[in-house]
Amino acid sequence: MPAEILRGAPVAAALSENIKRRIPALAERGVTPCLGMIRIGEREADLSYERSAAKRCEALGIAVRRVVLPAEATQEELLDVIGEMNRDAAVHGVLFFRPLPERMDARLVSDAIAPEKDVDGIGSAAMAAVYAGLEHGFFPCTAQAVIEMLRFYGLPICGKRAVVVGRSLVTGRPAALLLLREHATVTVCHTRTQDLAAIVREAELVVTATGCINTLTEEHLRPGQIVIDIGMTYDEKRGKLCGDVDHEAAERIVRCISAVPGGIGAVTSTILCSHVVEAAEAQSEGR
Repeated sequence: MPAEILRGAPVAAALSENIKRRIPALAERGVTPCLGMIRIGEREADLSYERSAAKRCEALGIAVRRVVLPAEATQEELLDVIGEMNRDAAVHGVLFFRPLPERMDARLVSDAIAPEKDVDGIGSAAMAAVYAGLEHGFFPCTAQAVIEMLRFYGLPICGKRAVVVGRSLVTGRPAALLLLREHATVTVCHTRTQDLAAIVREAELVVTATGCINTLTEEHLRPGQIVIDIGMTYDEKRGKLCGDVDHEAAERIVRCISAVPGGIGAVTSTILCSHVVEAAEAQSEGR
């Protein structure tokens, strides 16, 4: 029996209803929620996410302020733009696209975003809140999207053996911590994990966030698994966006798998919108 394909659109639609109910109260106070997006260069994955996020924001009544820097932009130029957005009271959330060029200090740049505007949860303050299980600040959008997708489709987390493939600070680690909050038993794998296939096969729930095509193939999978594919990489040979998983093989084996494209990205961008609205509410109320 072919796998169930988990699509992000219905999850995003359900989350959007809550957002729509909150916008009029802000409008009554003369506030239009606004997201500042900063992109460096023209990477296809960045462009895809930017289009998705901007379209979703605008459909919900959230303004978008885009700044595009050339691929050769310096760290100082990026910090200047972030500083301007931090100081602009009309901008409630700030987001830049990752990964940054290797010449830049990603931690320094991430921490330059004002915590109250860090709607993608990439700064140290937000990460500390996730680690400590606190409720203040914003969780990283993609990690939160994993939980929202599983909840929407009624897929169990509590007590399940989960494997997260990828340990980045922006996706893998936060996803693992949020799964722990939901009482899964979590193993985190990475490039130095020995016998990755055997470990992944043991999992009931698999989340992969490496950004590398075909990280998981037929040998990593078994029947009954739930697979959430966070990866999104542009495959030059095939001319399309692909995930971390060999979907053709996975769909013959696993219980269900998130679509790529059309899966976690739509949920992520909707959660981003929710965070912008929450930030606008807090800032307009002086919280």
